[in-house]
Amino acid sequence: MATNTPRVHGLFIDGGEVPASQGDLLDVVNPATGALLARISHASDADVDRAVKSARAAFEDPAWAGLSNRTRAKLINKLADVFEAHLEEFFQLETLNNGRSVNETRAQISRLPDFLRYNAGLAIARRDAVIPVDGNYLNYTIRTPIGVVGNSTPFNHPLMIMMKSLAPTLASGCTTVVKPSEYTPLTTLRLAALFVEAGLPPGVFNVVTGLGPSTGRALAEHPGLAKWVLTGGTEAGRITGALAGQNFAHQTLELGGKTPVLVFDDFNVDQAVNYAAFGAFIGAGQTCICGSRQIVQEKIYDEFVEKLAAKAKTIRIGNPIDPTVQLGPVVSARQQQRVLNYIRIGLEEDRARLVAGGRIPADPALQNGFFVEPTVFADVTAQMRIFQEEVFGPFVSITKFSTEEEGLALANHSQFGLAGAIRTNNLTRAHRVAARLKCGIVWINDHHRLDPASPWGGVKDSGIGRECGTESFDQHFETKSIMLRMEDSPFDWYKDTASQPRLN
Repeated sequence: MATNTPRVHGLFIDGGEVPASQGDLLDVVNPATGALLARISHASDADVDRAVKSARAAFEDPAWAGLSNRTRAKLINKLADVFEAHLEEFFQLETLNNGRSVNETRAQISRLPDFLRYNAGLAIARRDAVIPVDGNYLNYTIRTPIGVVGNSTPFNHPLMIMMKSLAPTLASGCTTVVKPSEYTPLTTLRLAALFVEAGLPPGVFNVVTGLGPSTGRALAEHPGLAKWVLTGGTEAGRITGALAGQNFAHQTLELGGKTPVLVFDDFNVDQAVNYAAFGAFIGAGQTCICGSRQIVQEKIYDEFVEKLAAKAKTIRIGNPIDPTVQLGPVVSARQQQRVLNYIRIGLEEDRARLVAGGRIPADPALQNGFFVEPTVFADVTAQMRIFQEEVFGPFVSITKFSTEEEGLALANHSQFGLAGAIRTNNLTRAHRVAARLKCGIVWINDHHRLDPASPWGGVKDSGIGRECGTESFDQHFETKSIMLRMEDSPFDWYKDTASQPRLN
């Protein structure tokens, strides 16, 4: 007789699923229905140690370390092909696990094999340098992979954010231990198993599941890590960055954001509204680059507010596995409560004007899930909490400005600096304003775009380091400088000191 007992997942270490050293299990639920999807192991310090040691052994094993750049690139291209052949499985599993609309999931995950292919290309194309130096010397560099990369990934884009780190990690010859969010571990576990089936040596890609304060902490502070990668909240970045820093690990931290969108009055209002809805409500607003601060020039402000409020009310909310649904739930009851709390703050503390949303949808079919209506506040000022603090939900504020200088001051008035966006048809203004925005990524007349070749990361409280591009790939190597004296004449500093041309 068939049962609906959810599967219990072990850890993925040294090429296969293994039980955790302790019996604690964590529930993984479908955020659209509240139903139990699976149960996962809660990795202990000992489990994390086992995973890191497996990754280190694989890093030194000739089966991985002995591969030439071209052979490794060929394997990574094979992984991309295998991943691509299983995309439909990942579309469905990730949508069930994190509640994002299946159409959004499909559009995002379908691009991920190209992250592997791009970095495989970098592995083949990379060259070490020959450096001109003073005197009769040959100076050249050798780059060697740094070692084991620990990677803590969030719940909002589980596969995409992991792939931004995984692709250069593999292409450089490093190995990894990934700790996915306890809310959304299922696609990460599946991908690790799929890659080993496709020929990735055991131990190159390990997965430990568990809570951040325990499993995540044990991974961040492990002395066997050469690099620590975290995508998450700013406070998590401070804590884990300090832990990893004790072991002098390299770090890439992509943290919080409060993206300003400057909308100038020469831009088409309807287009600006469409981009605002896209930037704010994709992924139920659970993105670090959510266009959550719409800063709109006064001439078009009232029209913009009216039209964005109307647009928000048309967005179809429901179970994200339905391809007609445009907005799914947030990931958990805790996250739902966080968004509802900021709605209360907007109304009661900030006294901003609520023009759309602000509630849990009334549909009885949605009551077991973690839904929140697309919410829009107008007449928001820079001093308000909803202008300054990251909500991480389908929540957007609108603020008025008059001059370019005022708009820039509002945009930069934030502790965060991940991304910014500009809406204008004035080419000169677009470049001028983009140069002055204090952030790591700027979109002009667009939003939410990334590419494997384009560097990604922030400034200020939004983190350090860059993902994607050659910037990320290069951060996976140590550079060794080698200098050869190109002559055979005798050398004796202490006999011929006065005739020596240089000391250093």
